[in-house]
Amino acid sequence: MPGPFPGRVVRVHSEKSIDASNSNVDIPTVREMMSRGMRMLTGAKTERDAWSRFFNSSDVVGIKLNCSGAPRIRSSPEVVGAIAENLISAGVAARNIFIYERFPDQIMKLHYERFVPAGANIYAVENARGSITGYDPRTYVEVDFFGEEDTRSNMVRMVTDRLTKIVNVPNIKDHQASGVTGCLKNIAYGNFSNVGRSHRRARTHTLSFIGTLANIEPLRSKTVLQVMDGLEGVWHGGPFSTIPKFRFFPKELIFGTDPVAVDRILIDIIENKRKSEGALSIWDRSAGHLARGRNEDPNVNHYIREPGHVEYAAKMGLGIYDMSKIHATSLEV
Repeated sequence: MPGPFPGRVVRVHSEKSIDASNSNVDIPTVREMMSRGMRMLTGAKTERDAWSRFFNSSDVVGIKLNCSGAPRIRSSPEVVGAIAENLISAGVAARNIFIYERFPDQIMKLHYERFVPAGANIYAVENARGSITGYDPRTYVEVDFFGEEDTRSNMVRMVTDRLTKIVNVPNIKDHQASGVTGCLKNIAYGNFSNVGRSHRRARTHTLSFIGTLANIEPLRSKTVLQVMDGLEGVWHGGPFSTIPKFRFFPKELIFGTDPVAVDRILIDIIENKRKSEGALSIWDRSAGHLARGRNEDPNVNHYIREPGHVEYAAKMGLGIYDMSKIHATSLEV
């Protein structure tokens, strides 16, 4: 990261991609969106050439899901299936594809096995919640936020020891602590243990922690492609999305190699949706708008949000934040 196309973002929209009444995804439309987006991103003439720009038969590829809002707000199985099929077309063996998330209770309820090629692996890092065996004891970030006893966050062992490349598949979501959950947060918090400790009561350290984690090797070098699943999203109450009225349907996929540039677009998507709903800005830092509870009021926050984590990551060299330097292309399918 930021990869061969810093500042380049491709947005592909289709009204046919998902039915807002029941969340049913139209697979042929998603495949066409994927093809158009990848060809536009890379400049390749064919879909296979586009994927071969990043992957080949020697690779072991992880597809990093985001399932924290499951079953509704998640990396859609249909999108993940299309990614896996394209990896195979680029020469990656099905047995060398690992579709993964940290927690088994989130990933297993979505039945990815029904949508991905036979032989691909579906993997939960923690075989039981709190298990540490799936993390590398040699690769970690150590920081004390609130005087907690365990001050280490360890990288997923499969990332350090087995995978050669990663496709990051986040969602369009707001987040009560970080402002938004996009490419950066999914690749950072989703590949380390013991990360929830960064926010407590109204305080959060997501501003610096997200970029710090994403910048750690070999995670930074191995994450070569961002495919944001924006078929369905959540504009308030994220990341867990328990209240249906806060869900919406952008009906788009967003492509890039630069996680900062994609997340900069995401900030505007969430902020504009909240504005249209008369909700509090994700940039609001007023203590008067803080409260705990189920969070049914879009003018109440759990934490002082930190959408500035995206610009912070840019200062670490992870991508382009300045909109005047981001080249965003929009396509309709």
